[in-house]
Amino acid sequence: MGTSNSSISAVVLLISILIVAASAGSFYDDMDITFGGERAKIVNGGEDLSLSLDQYSGSGFQSKHEYLFGRFDMQLKLVPGNSAGTVTTFYLSSQGAGHDEIDFEFLGNSTGNPYTIHTNVYSQGKGNKEQQFHLWFDPTAAFHTYTIVWNSLRIIFLIDNIPVRVFNNNDAAGVPFPKSQPMRVYASLWNADDWATQGGRVKTDWTNAPFTALYRKFNANAKKVGPNSVSSNSINDNQSWSTQGLDAAGRNRIRWVQTKHMIYNYCNDRKRFPNGISAECKTSRFL
Repeated sequence: MGTSNSSISAVVLLISILIVAASAGSFYDDMDITFGGERAKIVNGGEDLSLSLDQYSGSGFQSKHEYLFGRFDMQLKLVPGNSAGTVTTFYLSSQGAGHDEIDFEFLGNSTGNPYTIHTNVYSQGKGNKEQQFHLWFDPTAAFHTYTIVWNSLRIIFLIDNIPVRVFNNNDAAGVPFPKSQPMRVYASLWNADDWATQGGRVKTDWTNAPFTALYRKFNANAKKVGPNSVSSNSINDNQSWSTQGLDAAGRNRIRWVQTKHMIYNYCNDRKRFPNGISAECKTSRFL
């Protein structure tokens, strides 16, 4: 007897639901609160995590595991209203002197003015690779997915699966690239009103405290290192991230983002780098 199309559709839908449910872990299982005490709260049975900032302290968390390459997804809903002076983060970092780091930082602004999305890459303790963007949506109205893909060839920053930046491995040209130091996932909400908003001209208005950012649906489809590091968090791990680049559609999207929404690119800052731009700036940033 043949199987009806409706039955097949129902099975496919059920499998899809199970895969999605399994791919996002629990914050209880994946993360440790690192500072802020009760300002950091895991809620909804481990599905959500909130970070708060007041005039006494911010808050933050880090992953229980270290990783060497992978795809890291997090949904965030940023501080609403007057968020001037606040910085919300989602990033990877190793520890110690000469550390590596891959940053998403979300710089707050006064009411009605846009967030600045600040990206940076550190290798062997050296950064100065900043690119900044304004978003094409309100990041405080709903959750959006922010992704870091890190493999031996490149780093890709994505927002709602739209690539906004690629940092290629130009180690052969003398540009350090994060490739050997395991990193943890970190997130935090803290006060940086000495520089975060309009160059520090707009300060945090503590009458609006506490400020709160929301995190959910963390997923690391990645290579764990250290004890108990046999598998990644994803049930559907095909490690496509290990060679991920940009296809034609991705190149078109990143051109759109960088043409319409980029507000700062270190490669164009001749005043800051009077001795010449870095070697990676001389190749296409869209590959």
